[in-house]
Amino acid sequence: MIKFNEPLSKLINDPKKFTKHLKFPKPDKIRIYDDTLRDGEQMPGVIFSPEKKLHLAKFLSKMGVHTMDVAFPVNGETDQKALQLCVAAQKKGEIRKDIEILAMCRSNTKDIDVVINTLAKIGAKPDDVSILVLSTISDLHIKYKLGRTLLKREGKSEKDWMKTPLKFYREANTNLICDAIKYGRSKGISRIEFASEDSSRGNIDYGVKWARACVKAGGTRMCFSDTCGVFTPESVDYYIPKMVKALNGVPMTAHFHNDFGMSALNTVRAMSHGASYMGVTANGIGERAGNTSLHQTVMILKDLYGVEIPGFRYDMLHELRQEVEKASGICIQPHEPIIGEGVFAHESGIHTAGILIHPAIYQVIREEEVGGKRRFVFGKHSGAGAVEDVLKQNEKLLKAGGIEITDELIMKALNKVKAIRESTARDYLDIVDDYYRKYKNLGISEEQLLELVLKGL
Repeated sequence: MIKFNEPLSKLINDPKKFTKHLKFPKPDKIRIYDDTLRDGEQMPGVIFSPEKKLHLAKFLSKMGVHTMDVAFPVNGETDQKALQLCVAAQKKGEIRKDIEILAMCRSNTKDIDVVINTLAKIGAKPDDVSILVLSTISDLHIKYKLGRTLLKREGKSEKDWMKTPLKFYREANTNLICDAIKYGRSKGISRIEFASEDSSRGNIDYGVKWARACVKAGGTRMCFSDTCGVFTPESVDYYIPKMVKALNGVPMTAHFHNDFGMSALNTVRAMSHGASYMGVTANGIGERAGNTSLHQTVMILKDLYGVEIPGFRYDMLHELRQEVEKASGICIQPHEPIIGEGVFAHESGIHTAGILIHPAIYQVIREEEVGGKRRFVFGKHSGAGAVEDVLKQNEKLLKAGGIEITDELIMKALNKVKAIRESTARDYLDIVDDYYRKYKNLGISEEQLLELVLKGL
């Protein structure tokens, strides 16, 4: 690698030149809100045992996340045990004391009681965790998902479902979550996040009223969800500033999904409007196309917007990827930005030549910064420069074998690897079939369910 005669900033336009006018929360006020263990686990076929959740929670603690949503306790004993293990580990100092451990609830007293009882069994207090109380500001959800529940709660007949106007459902929905928030506060839980599913398709005027009511009831943070992953930067610009203003200092979590591959960008955009909690998952795992990925969001903020989060271990991102792959059974694509197995691998002669002059010619992200490793792959597109570099790095070994590095040797080696690779090109159907067969076996298929039932379970 050569040393540039001029500063790199004189040779290229830094991406931050075009983003420096944006205003973000102060870096030490930004919070990484990790949802790997709860929302990430909802990816079809994924299941984390309580012990696996604890292992990943300790890893995430070491990396420097600030909030961890670890369980949905009403879901069953394993989620309850996971919550207990994480809280106990925090008390023992195995998880950082300053991490906020959170459990999800629906907007009802039963779910909140399950959290409290789960904690009581290990001698923990209700206020040792935060809770997220789930609701919505989407009229589609309010009337057609929650409608019959709201009618019943208000003492009305389900027969009135379709003809009852939206105004009724909105008011009943607000009452439902506010009552849940008040109940949680009355039981000694001081940190209650009020979450709105499908916020990105909801009515903004109702959303403002709903959020203010939640704050008045005792809610301490809003979770604004792009549940279907339909946000664009333009719609972020429409919703988030209005909601941040309505919250009047109460923090907001940007919890977005990735159906169109835009969730990391939209999360950063939301933070430029005042959201201070980034809702993310390791490897971007989650339902459908997944959640906002931790690795993309923190690196976009750092390298493209100049916002570096104090205390976060960027250098552990590759190791986190591997830990989550092993725990979930879901391998990410080799060319996944930042953490993919192949993103710092180079084959093309044009590219390897540039990399050998200086990595900045073709790489913005430094592999060591995220725990990756640069390597050359030799094949059809290779050039002599990469061959020479590898041989010279191993010159002592070659000399011990009586081999001298010459231009002739370099070209012979280059031609040989090209020929080998050309001769081994084949159809990879067997590898692809094996991968998808194993992937589909991560969960119980529809066919397997029917077989179980037919056999009498």
